[in-house]
Amino acid sequence: MSEQNKDQETPPVELAGSIWFRSGQQNWGNQKRMALLAAIDSEGSITAAAKKIGLSYKAAWDAVETMNNLAGEPLVQRITGGQRGGGANLTARAHELIRVYALLHAEHERFMARLATINDQASHNLEVIQHMMIDTSARNKLIGTVVAITPGAVNDEVTLELNRETHIVASITSESTQSLGLEPGKRALAFIKASSVLVGQAGDNMRLSARNQLPGKVSRITEGAVNSEVCIELPTGHVIAAIISRESQASMGLETGQKAYAIFKASSVMLGVMD
Repeated sequence: MSEQNKDQETPPVELAGSIWFRSGQQNWGNQKRMALLAAIDSEGSITAAAKKIGLSYKAAWDAVETMNNLAGEPLVQRITGGQRGGGANLTARAHELIRVYALLHAEHERFMARLATINDQASHNLEVIQHMMIDTSARNKLIGTVVAITPGAVNDEVTLELNRETHIVASITSESTQSLGLEPGKRALAFIKASSVLVGQAGDNMRLSARNQLPGKVSRITEGAVNSEVCIELPTGHVIAAIISRESQASMGLETGQKAYAIFKASSVMLGVMD
């Protein structure tokens, strides 16, 4: 095959980028999420905001819960009652973030325009970098600080503090502890698949071996044909989603506002770091 044909078959690598908010080692705000915040501010509801920027209602709620979790404080607050039957508004912190983002975005656009004029000969390196920047499909993403590591013969038990009241325990291999550079004081992300989370009801007197049993209340239920997604809001404001069968939801009589536990094994928690 000639070099000319190769060039025709392989499209050139284009340079593109967007701003992510980073606080310490936290990456939690991107362009789509900032647009969602702005839309919530102008529309006064998450439903209308989602429609305005082309997101599903569920995707918008997922984004709001993720932002609240990773910002460490609420950015969006729900309003109940009123003439419109409730809605949502932004906190002062969210307004501040939108303002800062607008300033940074304008500067970022000018920077990208200048960068695009550089004749980069190593396009294969850009492709490698793109492959490295892969997101995870785990529904629950929480950030915290490592406060304790209990070493074992094969696996280590790592305790991650979300705040003073809430801790998550992960069981990972000793090799992973070393390769991630985990140590007390280091920031880390915890990933838990929704399918790995069990829902327990308060007062159930059940004795479970699961290491993580976090109390909260049901904040949202999204019903599907076979399964339902049950979101449990912890007292700290963090939200953990669980996937359970519709049959289990019905038998437990789950409703929003009910007290419930998010239950998951330490081996179901995956940890990641940002450097």
